[in-house]
Amino acid sequence: MKQKFRSNCPISSALDLIGDKWSLLIIRDMMFSGKKTYSEFSNSNEKIATNILSNRLSMLEELGIINKGKLEGNKKTNIYSLTQKGKELLPIILEIAQWSHNNLNDHLKDGAKPFVNKFKSNKEGFIQNMYARLEKQEA
Repeated sequence: MKQKFRSNCPISSALDLIGDKWSLLIIRDMMFSGKKTYSEFSNSNEKIATNILSNRLSMLEELGIINKGKLEGNKKTNIYSLTQKGKELLPIILEIAQWSHNNLNDHLKDGAKPFVNKFKSNKEGFIQNMYARLEKQEA
């Protein structure tokens, strides 16, 4: 797929690819909740519409951010996994979570706060642990 970009700015170009909220929420769910199937994504708290979910999963696959395969033992069910390119979004998503924690703290669920605090206290170690967890999910 040849992607069209609005400009040659790296931030604008990245936003052209993953700047809509649904794509980032799908990636978030894969990283932090271990979601892998269409039905798991469709049951997220944000209630993504099925046509949008289908579109974003296809787009993320075309961009090489996720892979689509078949669930072992059930060849009808698609299973999605992050590619290396997708996993490289981890630090960015964590920084967005930290920014939200710092600036929208009164809005966040209590469960998110300890998670962000762990990240803030040891960013490099936290990221390495998350990468290891993502690799384990793939195995």
